[in-house]
Amino acid sequence: MKKIRVTLAEDHETVRQGLRALLGTKEDIEVVGEAPNGRIACEQVRTLKPDVAIMDLSMPDMNGLTATRAIKEALPEVAVVALTRHVDDAYVQELLSAGASAYVLKQSPVEELLKAIRTAAAGERYLDSALVARNARAYLKRYSTGHSRPPITEREASVLRLMAIGHSNKEIASELDIAVKTVEVHKANAMRKLDLRGRIDVVRYAVLNGWLQEP
Repeated sequence: MKKIRVTLAEDHETVRQGLRALLGTKEDIEVVGEAPNGRIACEQVRTLKPDVAIMDLSMPDMNGLTATRAIKEALPEVAVVALTRHVDDAYVQELLSAGASAYVLKQSPVEELLKAIRTAAAGERYLDSALVARNARAYLKRYSTGHSRPPITEREASVLRLMAIGHSNKEIASELDIAVKTVEVHKANAMRKLDLRGRIDVVRYAVLNGWLQEP
């Protein structure tokens, strides 16, 4: 069985050692490097070319968000798993936009991290179950008004899906082979129909529809 090669970026040595020991007990995972900050993590990823880079967000020298952007720019094939205590939607939004494949909370059961690593290594996206549940409750509370909304078209859904995983209007236009102005129209129409007010709402909608679990 081919092992998933993983690097760890975490500034707290005790936590980092604990993660390394834990992952070392799994037959399908191999920790090939560890770093105390984002800058060293980026250097290790460029050298070791792991399958998955586990990235803490709050680190000295270079934080996890900046490191994630650098890694995805240099080696887009490396999957990044964000590991953090932050539950705010803004953090989720920024990490997904930066190219992270998964977002996991440190306070969640270890199974969440293992699922995230395996899912990311398979080329898919993973969002911590606690965040999915929290966002689902907020979404349902906000939109459970009982009135029906007009359905969005397949093209509008495609635009929202690409927007949710961080693509720009220009990138969406290239992906769908349409004009940037057309992207803007589809985005505006879909958000109006669904009463979505911004990117965070779009990400939440994508989570509820399972779009972030797709390759």
